[in-house]
Amino acid sequence: MIQFLLNEQIETIDSLAGDTTVLDYLRDNKGLCGTKEGCASGDCGACTVSLVELNNSNDGLSYRAINSCVTFLSTLNGKQLITVEHLSDKGKLHPVQQAMVEQHASQCGFCTPGFVMSLFSFYHQNKESNHQNIELALSGNLCRCTGYRPIIDAAKQSCQDPIDDKFISNQTKTIEKLQSLQDHQASLTGLYEPQSRQQLAQLLKQYPDARLFAGSTDIALEATQLNKNLACLIDLKAIPELNVLCVENDTLRIGASLPFEKIEQTLLTHFPDLSELLWRFASVPIRNQASLGGNVANASPIGDMPPVLLALQAIIVCDNGDNFRDVPVREFFTGYRTTVLKPDEWIKEIKIALPSQHQTLRAYKVSKRIEDDISAVCAVFNLTLNSHIIAALHTGFGGVAATPAMANALEEKLIGLDWRKASTMETGKSIIQSCFSPIDDVRASAEYRQMLLTNLWHRFWLETNASDNKIETRVTHYA
Repeated sequence: MIQFLLNEQIETIDSLAGDTTVLDYLRDNKGLCGTKEGCASGDCGACTVSLVELNNSNDGLSYRAINSCVTFLSTLNGKQLITVEHLSDKGKLHPVQQAMVEQHASQCGFCTPGFVMSLFSFYHQNKESNHQNIELALSGNLCRCTGYRPIIDAAKQSCQDPIDDKFISNQTKTIEKLQSLQDHQASLTGLYEPQSRQQLAQLLKQYPDARLFAGSTDIALEATQLNKNLACLIDLKAIPELNVLCVENDTLRIGASLPFEKIEQTLLTHFPDLSELLWRFASVPIRNQASLGGNVANASPIGDMPPVLLALQAIIVCDNGDNFRDVPVREFFTGYRTTVLKPDEWIKEIKIALPSQHQTLRAYKVSKRIEDDISAVCAVFNLTLNSHIIAALHTGFGGVAATPAMANALEEKLIGLDWRKASTMETGKSIIQSCFSPIDDVRASAEYRQMLLTNLWHRFWLETNASDNKIETRVTHYA
């Protein structure tokens, strides 16, 4: 059984399949068709809804935009779901909706409900309504008609000085209702939500073919795009050990189930040079759900974070309910979408050593779309210098092999060279050209990927030498 608030009404679901998406539930079971199906893959934002939950202190509410097309019903358990039909108040449009009307921000209208719900979530987040934050809030929504300017104008009009809406007025009652739902454990036909490591271990013994998920943004595509029946699902979000986020003994520990939205600021505090990659990792609705553990466990050769973890020499902590084992991420991936995880294991957390003052980190992503797109190539370089001499170099790459990969020869052969010298850059460029044999596919040709690898290496060298007046030789062609 799953219990949640649909607007202000308590809903109970006990008869639907565990792999039912929130989008299908809204449209097919509740007749709430304002939420549209566009891509069914979390790319277009037409299906955006707002998920509301108690904040950490249980005295306020947090609003998050999510893609309902890649969200399983268990995500709703103990939370409030708000759709575009719920925004008006006694026939009066919500300020976000009214601004969309007044700024002529809708033409065909198919994408409009999704834009409205993204702005509605932003409206309740008390963030500065500058252009950058508005663009970020709308990063998961696509429109073919308006050209976006009037939508951004509507965002500025409605969110710069937000007034109390009915949701703020009813907040106390909503909190009381959500608190009454907090101790309920989610379960549906073919779906389980263990509350502890031991419960998860027992479920895996009972259902060895079960599929594990935390955010569902990847696994849900098997249901929506491949029409697979996911007969047994295990939702990991309620296990405390998988939700740890702390620094211990100069090591950052990140629970495998935590969504990127909850770990992003901590990551950037310690690794600020990841800002561009994290900004481009995915749209806000995807980051509100997708977990670091899932991004690693699916072992995709084009996942954005595995190259970062390779370059940072992260440790993957595997768990079976009885014992933990640490696996260096460089030993974790064994082939295309395969890992060293045993059938009875899962990822508990990821451990990353904090950087030293002599380390320089850069992460580059090349893709056709700026936001919410898969890499053609992702390249991450982690350089340690000792008086301009290379003491250590660690790398991570995506999109160039069957697994996330390192350039071992590059890491080994540059030790001891002077980083300032153009000859060091040229030596590295020569080495990196022979490290990988990428393939041709719809995202990029092998030749283009090879060119990107050498150009990104060149860019890294230029950027990290830019403020040094003692560079031996400047080069004139840029990455």
